[in-house]
Amino acid sequence: MHFSLNLTSAFYRLSFSALLGVVWGSVTAQNPPPAPASAIVLLRPAAVFDGEALHPGWAVLVEGDKIKAVGPAAQVGTPAGARTLELPGQTLLPGLIEGHSHLLLHPYNETSWNDQVLQESQALRVARATAHARATLLAGYTTARDLGTEGADYADVGLKQAIDQGFIPGPRLLVATRALVATGSYGPKLSVDVDVPQGAQEADGVDGIVRAVREQIGKGADIVKVYADYRWGKGEPSRPTFSQEELTLIVQTAKGAGRPVVAHASTPEGMRRAALAGVETIEHGDAGTTEVFKLMKQRGVALCPTVAAGDAISQYQGWKKGLGPEPERLQQKRLSVQAFRKSGGVLVVGGDVGVFRHGENSREAELLVQEYGYSALEVLQAQTSGNARVFHLPDRGRIQPGLLADLVAVEGDPTQQITALRQVRLVMKGGVSYPTDK
Repeated sequence: MHFSLNLTSAFYRLSFSALLGVVWGSVTAQNPPPAPASAIVLLRPAAVFDGEALHPGWAVLVEGDKIKAVGPAAQVGTPAGARTLELPGQTLLPGLIEGHSHLLLHPYNETSWNDQVLQESQALRVARATAHARATLLAGYTTARDLGTEGADYADVGLKQAIDQGFIPGPRLLVATRALVATGSYGPKLSVDVDVPQGAQEADGVDGIVRAVREQIGKGADIVKVYADYRWGKGEPSRPTFSQEELTLIVQTAKGAGRPVVAHASTPEGMRRAALAGVETIEHGDAGTTEVFKLMKQRGVALCPTVAAGDAISQYQGWKKGLGPEPERLQQKRLSVQAFRKSGGVLVVGGDVGVFRHGENSREAELLVQEYGYSALEVLQAQTSGNARVFHLPDRGRIQPGLLADLVAVEGDPTQQITALRQVRLVMKGGVSYPTDK
C-alpha cells in the first residue's frame, strides 16, 4: 500500500511538471520572458506613493531584488553603472497585494461553480490557473492570498512552487489549500443518493478538526480558511456551521503551527464566533452589525468585504447595473460596509477574484471608492502597506530601503483617481521587470 501511494505521488509530480512545461512554453511563445534584473536600476517617475503618502519628484533605486534607496531624485542620484528608467507622468507604487483570490476558479458566467468543481479536470484547472497567475501579476499584483482551491485539492501549493521556481510568471502566493467546512454545509449538492466531490474539506469534532488542520498545513497551507457559516440547503439563508468550541480549536491548532486562520462569515453570529475564536480576518461580512464590528475591532480582526464579488454575481443573475433597482443583497452590503467604516476597523482589500475575471483585480478598489465611501488614498494604503501588515509580510507593501523591489508604475495619480490602477505601465517583482504589453 505504501509503495502504491509513493508511485501515485511520483506520477502526480511528473504529470504536474510536464503540464507546467507545456503551459509555460505556450505563454513564452506569445509573450517575451521577464527582463533579467539589472544590478542597479534607477526609476524616475513623476511621483512615488510609498504605501502611506504621495511624494512628487521622488526616485527609487533598486539593486538586485531589493530597494536600495528612495527619496527626492536629487538626493538619490545616479550611481555609476546604473540603468535609468524614466517614467514620465506615472506614479510608482509598492506592488499591490490581492487580499482574496481563487486562482483555480474562473468567472461564473463562463461556467457555474458546480460545473467547475464537478466537471473540469484538475489538469484543465491548473492550466487555466497559470494564465490567471500571469494576468494577476501583469495587473500590478505582486502578492496574493489565494483562499481555497474549491475542489482542486492542493493544486495551489504546486502553483505557488512553480511561480517561486520561475517556471511561470505570477504573484507571490499565500495559499489556503482546501479550506474547512462542517459536514453537509457546503457543496456541490446533487441528489441525496449521490456522494460528489466537495469544494472544501469536511471536518467535525475534536479529532476530525485537528487532523484536517494538520493535514492541510502538512501539505503546504500558509493559511487555514474556515467557513464559519454557510447555506445548509438550497434557497436557505446562511447560518452558523461550526460551534464556538470547534472554531476555537481550529485557531488553536493552526496557531500552534504558526498559521493564521481566516473565516468566511456573512452572518452576525458566524462573524461573532469567528472573532471570539481568534481568526485574523473575516471574509465578506455581508450582514455585519455595529455590535459585531465593535467586537472585531476589540479583538484585532480585520474585514475583507469583497464587494466586487457580490456586484459581479448580481449582474450574472440579470441585474443591469445602473439601469434597474439595486438588488437587496447589495443594499445590505452597503449598510454593512457603512457600519464597518464607522467602527474604525481595519480594512483588507480583496475582491474574491475568480468570481470575476483575473487581471481585473482592481474592480474591488474602484467599487470601494466609487460606491462605498472610501477615499482613493485609504484604499491604496490598505491594498499596499495595510494588507502587508495584516498578512505579516514585513518585507513588502511599502517603498523603503531594504524591502523587496516589488513595484508597479501606473499612468496618472491613483491617490486622486483610483481608476489609474488600470493603466499599468511597469511591473517589477524582486527587481525583475515583466512586459505589460502596453
